[in-house]
Amino acid sequence: MVNEQQLVKDCLKNKLIAQKQLYELYAERMLGVCFRYTKNLNDAEEVLQIGFIKVFRNLHQYRQEGELGAWIRRIMVTSALNYLKRKPQYQLDLAFEDTYLHPVERDTPDITVNTKDLLQLITQLPTGYQTIFNLYAVEGYTHAEIGQMLGIKEATSRSQYARARALLINWLENKSGNNIKSQYGG
Repeated sequence: MVNEQQLVKDCLKNKLIAQKQLYELYAERMLGVCFRYTKNLNDAEEVLQIGFIKVFRNLHQYRQEGELGAWIRRIMVTSALNYLKRKPQYQLDLAFEDTYLHPVERDTPDITVNTKDLLQLITQLPTGYQTIFNLYAVEGYTHAEIGQMLGIKEATSRSQYARARALLINWLENKSGNNIKSQYGG
């Protein structure tokens, strides 16, 4: 088992072997985080590299009070959001409307789905829905925090999440996830 406190200290001393070890310890998991926000592996890998540069530049700010992995994850999420905002292919999907949606009527649908299938469906959501769904349902941010992160109203975050959730429920109930992108412009 790796002593993370010592690993952090060695990274702060610019020991390359420690930096490599830290990268290898978290890269695979963090690539999964990055991929949840992007639509392809190349973009996810680019976000991962950007994120790790930030990790190593800001490691002195890690207070060792919480899990190192959680601290790195926050950096990866922020890096992914910044990447999405900068890239033209994602910008249109992140132009959120300040419209409101009624809550989903079927709050607890009777659907059984495995994690892999659900994650695959989530990646087929339009980028804006996918981003908010991931931030809220997967990462655990509040709608107020999401609003601040994305520069939108809290109500817009709630609305986009409700739409994403309703769309996922609909896809799961209809078992028609194959043509989702063309059907919803994702």
